[in-house]
Amino acid sequence: VQLVESGGGLVQAGGSLRLSCAASGRIFSINDMGWYRQAPGKQRELVAVITSGGTTNYADSVKGRFTISRDNAKNTVYLQMNSLKPEDTAVYYCTANLKRTILAERRDYWGQGTLVTVSS
Repeated sequence: VQLVESGGGLVQAGGSLRLSCAASGRIFSINDMGWYRQAPGKQRELVAVITSGGTTNYADSVKGRFTISRDNAKNTVYLQMNSLKPEDTAVYYCTANLKRTILAERRDYWGQGTLVTVSS
């Protein structure tokens, strides 16, 4: 199973970016999908998560600015980031909790990360 992120880059404060993450390989089912981020010198933190049914949860720091969504047919999760701030600068990682086969245990898979840099 691979999770491949795309969409990171450099943007000015107040701007927008849209991250995508596609899961591929042998996948039986995907439960939660989400985004975490890690800024330099800081611990990795949850940004947003979405269940297979579409229920979402956000970190307080991004509520009202970021929107998480998913396309279950494409095994893809998105993060629309608006009104970006310099403090949003971080490497963003996607994650998926999934089963590879009907008998396999459910576990978390991670992408390689994509850098988002917000300039002031």
